[in-house]
Amino acid sequence: MDQSKIIKDFLQDELLLFDSYFRNSVKSDNPRVAEMITYVFNTSGKRLRPMLVLLTAKACGRIIPETYHGAVTVELLHTATLIHDDVIDKSETRRGKKSVNAIYDNTKAVLFGDYLLSTALLESVKTNDLEIVAIISELGQNLSEGELNQYCVAQEIIVDEDAYFEVIDKKTASLMRASITIGAITGGADKELISQFSRLGTLLGICFQIQDDIFDYFQNDVGKPTGNDIREGKITLPLIYALKNAPQDTAVEIMQLIVSGLYTEENIEKILAFAREHKGIQYAYDRMNGFLEEAESIIDNFAFDGNIKSLMHLFLTYLKERRY
Repeated sequence: MDQSKIIKDFLQDELLLFDSYFRNSVKSDNPRVAEMITYVFNTSGKRLRPMLVLLTAKACGRIIPETYHGAVTVELLHTATLIHDDVIDKSETRRGKKSVNAIYDNTKAVLFGDYLLSTALLESVKTNDLEIVAIISELGQNLSEGELNQYCVAQEIIVDEDAYFEVIDKKTASLMRASITIGAITGGADKELISQFSRLGTLLGICFQIQDDIFDYFQNDVGKPTGNDIREGKITLPLIYALKNAPQDTAVEIMQLIVSGLYTEENIEKILAFAREHKGIQYAYDRMNGFLEEAESIIDNFAFDGNIKSLMHLFLTYLKERRY
């Protein structure tokens, strides 16, 4: 079952209108910018964050023009950070095709990412809500801080679960938290309900990233090479657990490979197999399931109609079962 398609079908009219708002936001008379816009946005993508904005606002009772501007804002910010991330990570693919930096070079990619960031700020102003503008401004800080922390943790080869969760809170959870919060605000929710939605967004973001990190350990078509995190020096949750819990001599051997930075295909497979064999994958799934249970409890306590709650639960199932 494609859970995301069911949610998209439910929001079909709203997503069509979102797409119109989105296309208008990125229009440009500059042929160079227009060419890059066409390349990046020639496919619609999963639209997970706009879906969260719209679904939350609908749950709270209304979707207004400001809701769409908020949804456009988070999608633009998300896209800009992906473009910048690919430059930092020297990635040549994104979502199964060549990354912007691989096509246009790093300088143009950074400048285009900056253009999208500025466009996102313009869209946030159109929400006519200073609280939302503040959320977006803080989100920009969190995303940059998360990327900086991730880079430093990789450079310093820090094997620490708390540091891992701090990074993913800033880099991934902050976007979903902002998306849901903006949906709740524009939907007319009160402060208590907004707070509950904010926590739900955090949980969704954490689960999304844990699942994404698990993908790195298996041969699947996920739009990026298997073992890519290892190549970039990123020690994610499965490997953190394995290094902490495997027999010391084995863990030391793997740690020496990581410290050496010699990421040959043979060494990468050895590291990935080590994490799998020493229950790192199972631990990551267990942690994710714990966060999903908390998210399910929050949704169960919402006083919305059953259809909306079912769709929210379906989103949790999608996060758990998605394959890319």
